[in-house]
Amino acid sequence: MAQEDRPQLYLLTPPAFDLEVFPSQLAKVLDAVEVACIRLTMATKDEDQIGRAADACRMVSHERDVALVIETHLKLVERHGLDGVHLTDAARTIRYARKELGADAIVGTWCADSRHDGMNAAEAGADYVCFGPVGQTALGTGTPAELDLFQWWSEMIEVPVVAEGALTPELIRTLTPMTDFFAIGEEIWNTEDPAQALRTLVAAMG
Repeated sequence: MAQEDRPQLYLLTPPAFDLEVFPSQLAKVLDAVEVACIRLTMATKDEDQIGRAADACRMVSHERDVALVIETHLKLVERHGLDGVHLTDAARTIRYARKELGADAIVGTWCADSRHDGMNAAEAGADYVCFGPVGQTALGTGTPAELDLFQWWSEMIEVPVVAEGALTPELIRTLTPMTDFFAIGEEIWNTEDPAQALRTLVAAMG
């Protein structure tokens, strides 16, 4: 498969990280493999902590012309010079986010395994729709997004689709012809060498 036909990479940050260590780790990953977008996805609700993480990640990502979006906290997008927001409530707040952030901001959303939610999000103006988890996990409801959902979406809907959650090389190989992006996070950050782990997943695209 030609490189330009491959799905692009959408990198998720860990839910918590050391600001003394993670920015250089992120830089190493971005220098190893071409990434289209990064999502800052933090478990904490501490606004100052999120803001400092956003600033650190923005410096690394924007130096490399990689977009940085933040999960949920759309009020922090303009304050920290980010590129947009990733919503977690399907289509519910897409129009509000677009009104707040403007036409140029990235506004994407998570739709779990729901074709209906995905279509509503696309109609509401989402820049991308995430379905998942793709692999087996006990997190959330544990209900995987079926492969035929991606197949149908890629054939019928123009809005880009993102495959996310518990990805393996085998799943990436299968999904490569039917997704626009792979969202990859804990699959690499939980390893000793995240850059090499990402290379291994990318190699599975063929």
